[in-house]
Amino acid sequence: MNARLDHRAPLVFDTRELGRRPGSLKRISRSVAAPKDLGIEVIGVPEGATVELDLRLESVMEGVLVTGTARAPLTGECVRCLEPLERELEAEFQEMYSYPDADDRSRDADTGDDAEEEDRLFLEADLFDLEPVLRDAVVLALPLQPVCREDCPGLCAECGARLADNPDHHHDAADIRWAALQGLAETMRDGEKENAPRQRGDDPQEK
Repeated sequence: MNARLDHRAPLVFDTRELGRRPGSLKRISRSVAAPKDLGIEVIGVPEGATVELDLRLESVMEGVLVTGTARAPLTGECVRCLEPLERELEAEFQEMYSYPDADDRSRDADTGDDAEEEDRLFLEADLFDLEPVLRDAVVLALPLQPVCREDCPGLCAECGARLADNPDHHHDAADIRWAALQGLAETMRDGEKENAPRQRGDDPQEK
């Protein structure tokens, strides 16, 4: 069973008007403040941002079927160039909230699917909490690798410059991975020249 619900909470909804008459419908539109941590590490809905909800509540034999759409602003950063970005999110969802005594009926039926039973959501005193469903819907609708644009070139691997600001950006220096070897090679060449045997006539004083 769900924890005790507060009917004043913005994401708690009342289904009493539906009764238990299968086929009864109710439509609800509500603007709510986004709860904390509504998203993933790189992108999400800012806490307190306005989330527009359009819900369709339908009474069925087992409980209330909730179908809806959530619209909200997104903020995050591009995973390639780390620039901030903003998007608009639209997430759709559908969830069944079962009547409390539906649990007894399901045990009598003995479906055998324990995992499915654990995932079921229940009405409490004709109320249901939309927050867990909203969270799942938002996370599933988010881009896992958000970019500021599809062809974002990212950052320079050597200096971290944003390549989109300077498409001709480049470095003349050799690859840093080979710089040490090149320095060693030059030192060895200089040493070989100094230690090379002198040929007759090389010394200007030898005449």
